[in-house]
Amino acid sequence: MPMLEVICSLIGWLCLYFLFVCTFTQRGPEWNCRLVTLSHGVLIVLLTAYVVFVDGPWPFTHAGTENTELQSFALAVCLGYFFFDMGWCVFYHTEGPVMLAHHAASIAGILLALLMGVSGCETCGVIFGSELTNPLLQTRWFLRQVGLYDSLLGDAVDLLFILLFATVRVGVGTVMFYCELTSPRTSMIMKLGGVVMYGLAWVFMVDIARFGYKKSKAKYKRWIENHKLKDMDRQKVGGHSDKSE
Repeated sequence: MPMLEVICSLIGWLCLYFLFVCTFTQRGPEWNCRLVTLSHGVLIVLLTAYVVFVDGPWPFTHAGTENTELQSFALAVCLGYFFFDMGWCVFYHTEGPVMLAHHAASIAGILLALLMGVSGCETCGVIFGSELTNPLLQTRWFLRQVGLYDSLLGDAVDLLFILLFATVRVGVGTVMFYCELTSPRTSMIMKLGGVVMYGLAWVFMVDIARFGYKKSKAKYKRWIENHKLKDMDRQKVGGHSDKSE
């Protein structure tokens, strides 16, 4: 009964959202939605990690195989969340076309895996890789809201996010994409879905690389300016010392 599980998942995420709304009355809708997103990110990463690394089968060698009960459960939990988040984003007009396309592609891919009853293992693998960086992304947003982003903690979160995205979502994702394309068991429609998700990953990677370059350039410029100010202060101190002598 995967569709019943999806409906229960959607209701669960909605209830969690309204719980946050009632709890954080001084905060806006985006704060509460991002708390739901953070909760989903942590939960689904742990769940899909168990599915991929413990329960199996291994997605790199068993792409296109029949879904297990645990894989179907993980997909249902994730699909319910994406229905919630897609509806929230459309209602509040908070996301651009790229993110909406990512949500739509995710919903279509998970829905196909559930309805066809196959390709659950690689879909869970893709979800794990995609959501692994999500808690860091939400942490970054919350740090901005509480005024702690421009700190060593904010720099550490950004650096870890960029490294994980590049190595897992793009690096390991490339291997996963190749395995899916070359698997004789994977259906053509799932392969096409893999092409879409892989292309979106590269769109995000380009944006992240631009962000990393701009932030590194700004940090370096600030460091140079601070270094010059320190040199000027030393020279002033040295000049006063010479006059006193």
